Amino acid sequence: MRLLPALACCCLLAVAVKEGLVALQEVLGERDVDWGPLAPDAWLGKVSGDLTEAQFYAVLPAGAGMLLMAALAHRLASRRHRLRGFDICYGTGLFRWVLTAALIGLLLSHALWWWTRTQQWQPTFVAFVSVSPSIVLVYGAGWRVALTAGGLGAVLATPLAIAAVDLVCRPLGLPNVVGNVTGMWSGAILAFTICRWLPWMRVAQPPPAVPRRIPSLSWLPRRVLADFTEAQFYGNELAGLGLLAGLLLTWALDPGLPGYASNLVPQVLAAQLLTASLAVWWHADRWHGHGWYPTFVPVVSLAPAAVLAHDGSWPVIVFAAVLGAAVGPPLAAAIIARLPADFHPFIGSVFSMTVTTLAGTGLLRLAELTGML
Repeated sequence: MRLLPALACCCLLAVAVKEGLVALQEVLGERDVDWGPLAPDAWLGKVSGDLTEAQFYAVLPAGAGMLLMAALAHRLASRRHRLRGFDICYGTGLFRWVLTAALIGLLLSHALWWWTRTQQWQPTFVAFVSVSPSIVLVYGAGWRVALTAGGLGAVLATPLAIAAVDLVCRPLGLPNVVGNVTGMWSGAILAFTICRWLPWMRVAQPPPAVPRRIPSLSWLPRRVLADFTEAQFYGNELAGLGLLAGLLLTWALDPGLPGYASNLVPQVLAAQLLTASLAVWWHADRWHGHGWYPTFVPVVSLAPAAVLAHDGSWPVIVFAAVLGAAVGPPLAAAIIARLPADFHPFIGSVFSMTVTTLAGTGLLRLAELTGML
């Protein structure tokens, strides 16, 4: 109950974001900005956009802001500075190796699977936020680990996601995120199984336990911001601020560019903020009890997918936020508790994204067909 004032403030912010940015977007109107090599259809634009594809933004300034602030958070954490926020990469000190493996996986994915993107969008980003960084967090630092992680991510997760999107999601009219996360968890199961047989891969010692503190009022909004970068395994509010600052800068310059040129960035961002706020508040006791809880699950799956599929009215946003916050994190936690010790917990999170998104968008489609929406 003590976090209710913080929850109310965060919910009001979500309302202000949607209504305020929609009104401002009408004032800004259409912009004809020449992004040059950073345009979405240019090679550099595609690669750099993949840095924040998991959040449904896919623009370089958002990715650059996230990485710059993540590097700052890592620097502050190494000095135990009081402004470091939540310890990046869960206090492992592996930020540089996590980023290295993720970038290797991303670049290899584009090198191997670029030809699938000639006619339509493809999930070449999945290695960056799944297999590649997660293997580093389980097996530790070093070039052998980073190269193995990057290679497995590009060879396994990316083609499985592409196949799931092309062969299942598009023919059945399902949100592409379902195929993306299916490629992530299925590729990860294969990758971590393979790692057991590689003689140079040795499971690292877990980091020291993080002291558990009773959440303060500032904890909730900080945790909401941090959840925006959990997909990249950062989980830090400074990185979240950098991500959102880059997104809003891009949106102000060219409102139609982020969010797959949907003109729904205000609605997507409001849905994510509301979902994160409800999830963090709802599961605050579990955060306190376990030290970590997968409240980010619906923030990068059901919430934005529902908005893009149904235009982001308030009934859609509220339904997706409530269902996602109530179902997504507990389902993820239940799966995580049953994973082998050498399988990273993110597998449970992305599997939960698959189920939660299918259930939520299915119910929304049913409501639309019956005239309830």
